[in-house]
Amino acid sequence: MSLETSPAVLDRPGTVRQESAFDAARILPFLRARIAGLPSGPVELTQFEGGSSNLTYQLRVGDTELILRRPPAGTKAATAHDMGREFRVLEKLSPHFPCPRPLAYCEDESLIGSTFYVMEKIKGIIVRRDLPPGLHYTPEEARRLAFNLLDTLVKLHTLDYRAIGLGDLGKPAGYVGRQVKGWCERMEKARTEETPPCEALAAWFRSRQPADSARPGIIHNDYRLDNAVLSPADRLTIIGVLDWEMATIGDPLMDFGGVLAYWIQPDDAPAADARRVQPCNLPGMPRREEMARYYGEKSGLDTSRMDFYYAFNLFRLAVIMQQLYYRYKFGQTSVPRFALFPGFIRELIASAEAVAEQSKL
Repeated sequence: MSLETSPAVLDRPGTVRQESAFDAARILPFLRARIAGLPSGPVELTQFEGGSSNLTYQLRVGDTELILRRPPAGTKAATAHDMGREFRVLEKLSPHFPCPRPLAYCEDESLIGSTFYVMEKIKGIIVRRDLPPGLHYTPEEARRLAFNLLDTLVKLHTLDYRAIGLGDLGKPAGYVGRQVKGWCERMEKARTEETPPCEALAAWFRSRQPADSARPGIIHNDYRLDNAVLSPADRLTIIGVLDWEMATIGDPLMDFGGVLAYWIQPDDAPAADARRVQPCNLPGMPRREEMARYYGEKSGLDTSRMDFYYAFNLFRLAVIMQQLYYRYKFGQTSVPRFALFPGFIRELIASAEAVAEQSKL
C-alpha cells in the first residue's frame, strides 16, 4: 500500500463530538446554491480530532469532500473566531501561497448556530505528535522537512501583502506592544487557581519588547508542522498550510518565535515533551538555535532578540491553553484532553521565566 492510499498516513476525520454536532442537511441548499457541480444526494458529516479553537469538519456529498470551519461554543475573545475574516484571508492568499481555496461563506447563524465557511479539502499527509505507521524519515529527510517548513514560512513573510489585497488585514505599527498588553490581560481574565502568577514575567516582556519591525508581513500566528499538509507523493513537500484564524499583519519574528515555542528538542524536560504536537524530536531534526540561524539567513531579518520572541510565545501558548482550560473547567466544553492543560501551562510559564532569567537582553 502506498502513502497515497494508506489510511494510517492520510489525515482522516472521525465521529462528530456531541457538543459540536449540527444537522448538516440544513446547509445543503446553501452549498448547492454556492458551489457549482456539487453531486446530488445526502451530506455526511464528520469531524477532525483537532479544533482546540475553531472547529473543523468534513462534508462528503457523493464523492466530493469539503471542509467546514466554524467557531466553538462558550466564552471566547470578542475579536476571535471571525469566520468572514478567515474566509477573506484565504480568498486573497490562496492564489499566491499554498493554502486551501475558500468556496462559500455563510453569515446566517440559524443554519448551524453560528457563522461558517466551506473550503476545498487539500488531500495529503498531516503529521502530528508522532509519525503514523507506514511513514518514516531518515535523519537527512527529517532535517530537510524542518527546513522546508521554514522556507514556506519565509515565503509567507516576504509576500507583498498590499499587492494581494491584504493591506488592511492588520496594523503593523505597535504590533508587539499590543500583543504584550493583550495576552497579559487575557491571562489575568482566564486565570484559575491552578495557574501561577505571571506579573514578573509580564513586566519583563513590557521592558524588553522590541521596536516595530522594519519589514512587517503576513503572519500565520500558529505555524507548526501539524498545521501543514504534506504531499502524499513527496512527503517532504508542503502543499498546504491550515488554520488561518489568527493571521494578521505584524512582526514576522513574532511568528517565528511561535515556531520555536512549539519546537521541542530531545533533551528538553519530559514536561515539555508531554505537550509536543509534532515529530520535531526525530533524529536529524535541527535544534532551535540552528532553526533561528537558518530563518535569519533566509529571511534577512535580525534574530539577535529571539530570547524575547521565544519567551513571549511560550507565555502565549500558556495563555491559549489557559483559555481552553477555563472553558473546560466551567463546563463550556467537554474535550477530555483539556483536563491535562494545567500541567502544560505551568511548564510553559516556567520555561518562559527561565529564558527571561538567562537572557542578556
